[in-house]
Amino acid sequence: MKTIEVVAGVIRFENQYLCVQRGASKYEYIHHKYEFPGGKIEEGESEEQALRRELKEELEIEIKSIIKKLSIVDHQYPDFRLIMHPYLCEPMSNNIQLKEHIDFKWLSKNELQKLDWAAADLPIVKELQNEF
Repeated sequence: MKTIEVVAGVIRFENQYLCVQRGASKYEYIHHKYEFPGGKIEEGESEEQALRRELKEELEIEIKSIIKKLSIVDHQYPDFRLIMHPYLCEPMSNNIQLKEHIDFKWLSKNELQKLDWAAADLPIVKELQNEF
């Protein structure tokens, strides 16, 4: 089974977190689910470089600072294994442009559980609610 290694930006702006909604997917279990933005780490790229590149490509957002790395998520989906490296980040601003997603929301940590999250992102939601 294929393993995919990705970075995710847990973007916090004025105590609200950016949640983005996936579009249509060939995999029903992630179709239209919410997630933290990010993507695959390319060969020769550090996690931080991948994070900055992916967030710029997907959302036209610049990261001012990476605050800390959160707990690594190792999730087995039916068709692939996902290893996700989430980073708590502070953006330059909360202005974004959706390039790959169909919706976004800025929510407080207490509102996060209202969304229909991709399964791999749920441990991050729990960590945010417990830690901060």
